[in-house]
Amino acid sequence: MANSASGMAVDDECKLKFLELKAKRNYRFIIFKIEGQQVVVEKLGSPDESYEDFTASLPSDECRYAVFDFDFTTNENCQKSKIFFIAWSPDSSRVRMKMVYASSKDRFKRELDGIQVELQATDPSEMSFDIIKERAR
Repeated sequence: MANSASGMAVDDECKLKFLELKAKRNYRFIIFKIEGQQVVVEKLGSPDESYEDFTASLPSDECRYAVFDFDFTTNENCQKSKIFFIAWSPDSSRVRMKMVYASSKDRFKRELDGIQVELQATDPSEMSFDIIKERAR
């Protein structure tokens, strides 16, 4: 169903796959793209894929939304996990594309219940593994 504010619909598969990532941990990451007037799943990363696999899956010149399930160990030696929402908007992408992704982001993010950390990145250095580790704490 389209939202009048952004005119963007969210494919049910987006919510379904996100719930599987959150509850069953079936995926390490999900990459979403806007196709026509709706957000759709572009790629699912299997649980054994790494953060490097994830970042390599993002196009260098097009915007995407992504969710990454980050596992880490706290200073108290506890195993934890945080779900990151990443708005990927590379400088080299078209201005119109950046505007569409920016205007639809909050609406899309609200559909994914359980996101713990949000990151906005315009180049790979803004979402390096060190930044992910730092933001997870």
